[in-house]
Amino acid sequence: MTLERDAAAQVAKVLSEALPYIRRFVGKTLVIKYGGNAMESEELKQGFARDIVLMKAVGINPVVVHGGGPQIGDLLKRLSIESHFIDGMRVTDTATMDVVEMVLGGQVNKSIVNLINQHGGSAIGLTGKDAGLIRARKLTVSRQTPEMTQPEIIDIGHVGEVTGVNTDLLNMLVKGDFIPVIAPIGVGPGGESYNINADLVAGKVAEALKAEKLMLLTNIAGLMNKQGEVLTGLTTEQVNDLIADGTIYGGMLPKIKCALEAVQGGVTSSHIIDGRVPNAVLLEIFTDIGNGTMISNRKRP
Repeated sequence: MTLERDAAAQVAKVLSEALPYIRRFVGKTLVIKYGGNAMESEELKQGFARDIVLMKAVGINPVVVHGGGPQIGDLLKRLSIESHFIDGMRVTDTATMDVVEMVLGGQVNKSIVNLINQHGGSAIGLTGKDAGLIRARKLTVSRQTPEMTQPEIIDIGHVGEVTGVNTDLLNMLVKGDFIPVIAPIGVGPGGESYNINADLVAGKVAEALKAEKLMLLTNIAGLMNKQGEVLTGLTTEQVNDLIADGTIYGGMLPKIKCALEAVQGGVTSSHIIDGRVPNAVLLEIFTDIGNGTMISNRKRP
């Protein structure tokens, strides 16, 4: 079976366009936060696994951090454990934390590892508790209304924030040609488990590894301006301006702040990518057009 002339020309164009990017990123580390629709559609799951294996095959070092909120919610519902959220964060009591560890560290993590390995990769599943990979502390949440004289401290249970990352472990795995797949569960000073937002874990892992890119897969096309156009090629100053003028608000704000902090912490660029697009990761890395919003640490022109 041979390709028709037009199809062959298109394949050749794509390959030639990818070559300079492959050369540029060989030996570099890319941290990818995997979640949203890309984890739910069978076609997108297969495409994501192939993308990760291809990246490793051409000499790029992917590190995957995954979410799993819907899967956690489904099991909690089946177990008749009610879910509560404060400021978008799941209140995590001891019973809920047990479910979080079971779903993220077991079901979801191992399914991703298995999928990557089925496509020819050598993935290894980890939680933040393995070799103290993700050190954490309890996240303090406060709320204040105009009538309050001081902020109210809200206890949301076993929800944490990252205090440190064991880069020695990750570097050892990467150098051994393994693909780390990380569940966002942190470990506290006393060995206690913490449920941590996957975007935040990915950002802190990228910072600690001084990664070339942080890529956050989402269910939107990217950061949009007030006219509904996707913005890209943004500097950190421009992002701060967009936050100040209200263009970035609501549920998009934490994700953008995570991407911004990663760049300010030493990551070369952060990307908000539409995970609903097949092969979204490859499109962003290996093509001129990309597939979302890029934030870099370059200065404003």
